[in-house]
Amino acid sequence: MDISRRLAILIFCGVPAIVGGGIIYGATDSMTAMWIYEVLLLITAGALISR
Repeated sequence: MDISRRLAILIFCGVPAIVGGGIIYGATDSMTAMWIYEVLLLITAGALISR
């Protein structure tokens, strides 16, 4: 996988991290729930990049 595709995957996962993190925090008012969401996104992005 070339570097441009890896960067595109990181950007594609970065937008949901910012927006989704705010939505999760706003809905639950819990930093723990937000961090769990962020870690799940990080694991998913890592799996996509490592392929």
